[in-house]
Amino acid sequence: MGATAAIVGAGSSIVGGISSKRAADNAAEKAQAAANFNAEIIERDIGLLEDQRGIINANFITDAKRSRSAFERDVQGGAIAGFAYGGFELSGGTPLAVLRENARQFDFDTAVEVFNNEMTNLQLSDAQEDARLNAELTRMTGQATGMQLKAEGRASLISGIGAGARSAKDSGYFD
Repeated sequence: MGATAAIVGAGSSIVGGISSKRAADNAAEKAQAAANFNAEIIERDIGLLEDQRGIINANFITDAKRSRSAFERDVQGGAIAGFAYGGFELSGGTPLAVLRENARQFDFDTAVEVFNNEMTNLQLSDAQEDARLNAELTRMTGQATGMQLKAEGRASLISGIGAGARSAKDSGYFD
C-alpha cells in the first residue's frame, strides 16, 4: 500500500507541475494578446492624427486663399478707392506708401500663419511618434509578462517533477 501511495503522490506532483506549466503558457499567450490589442488601439491614434493633419492643412490652404482675396479686395481695394475718391494721385507718394505698408503687413501675417501651421504639424508628428513608442512599449511589456509567466510555469514543472521524485525516493520506491 505504501508503494502505491508513493506512486500516486509522485504522479500527482508531476501532473500538478505539468498543469501549472500549461496554465502559465496559456496566461502568457493571453498577456501577449492583450498587449497586442492595446498596442493596436494606440496605433489607431496615429491614423487619427494623420487625418487631423490633413484637415488642418486643407483648412490652412483654404484660409490662405481667402485671406489673399480678402486682402486684395477689402484692404488694398478700399485704400485705392479711398485715395481715388479723395482725388489723390495713385501712382506715387502717400497712396503708394500705404499700399506697400499694407502689403508688408499682409506678408508678415501670412508668414506667421505659415509658421503656426508648421508648428501644428510638428506637434502632430510628435504626438504620432509618442503613440508609436507607446504601442511598442505596450508590446514589449506583454512580451516581458509572457516570459515571466512561462518562467514561472517551467519552475512549477521542475518543482513538481522534483517533488514527485522525492516522494518516490522517500517511500523507498527506488530501493
